[in-house]
Parts: sequence; structure tokens; C-alpha cells
Amino acid sequence: MIAKQVLEERLELFLRKAREANIRVTPQRLAIYRVVAASEDHPGVEEIHKKLHRNFPTLSLDTVYRTLRLLEDLGFVNAVGPRRETLRYDANTKRHHHFTCLRCGLIRDFEDARLSALKIPAQTRVLGQPQDLRVEVLGVCNACLKKNPKKK
Repeated sequence: MIAKQVLEERLELFLRKAREANIRVTPQRLAIYRVVAASEDHPGVEEIHKKLHRNFPTLSLDTVYRTLRLLEDLGFVNAVGPRRETLRYDANTKRHHHFTCLRCGLIRDFEDARLSALKIPAQTRVLGQPQDLRVEVLGVCNACLKKNPKKK
């Protein structure tokens, strides 16, 4: 669980930035953000929905998905792990890294000797038994930039 002061700071920033962006802060949006902001576990959509169902029995899974996408677009949360839609697979088992487009989900391999030479940081061992290190570069692909160069 996140320290109470950290949670309060996150919530204050969220409320201030939402007001500045003219985004309505509904009780459901605030509750969804609070679950994510209070967690160290990077909760998934279904977990968030389950935690809030008792207090918000009419809250749909779709609302949680849409709210998280809005929060991500506004920079309040980051999607981690597999992309929004589905788990993706890669048959290239040689050491390589990925460029992932934040708009369309395109994933492309690239190789870089400097990145491949990186060692797993020792401090990760307190979290578990690290087995591999891969780098994912997040950005906007050229095709999406051509379609709309000003969009994030």
C-alpha cells in the first residue's frame, strides 16, 4: 500500500490537473483513480472493477476501461505490461528490443548492442528472481505521425 501522504499528493494533483483540463471528476472516475493511485501492484481493469463493485454496483467494466484510457491520455496513469487489447507474441527469440506505438499498438523489433549489454539491476533481486532484461521504447510510429502529427 502506498504511504498516505503520497496518496494524498497524487489525489490533489489529479484533482487540480483535471480541473485545469476541464475534465469532470465524477465519483466513479475519482474512485478508479484512487484504486490505482493507492496500489503498488499495478492493478488490472478487472481487479479495479471488483474492488469498486460494492460501492458502485452499477459501475460497468466498460466504464473502468474508458476511464483508465482517459486517465492514460491525460498522463495520470501509464499502461504497463501487455498492451490494452491483447497479449502479443514474438517468434524472434534472439536478443532484441521493441518499439511500441502508443497510438496504434504497432510493435517492431530493433537491435542495439548497448541495450543488450545492460545488466539486470541488483535491486530487482529484492522483488524476486529476475531472469531477463528487455527494453521497450514507447513512442508514436511514423504512420501515426503522418496521420496526426500533433496528437500525443
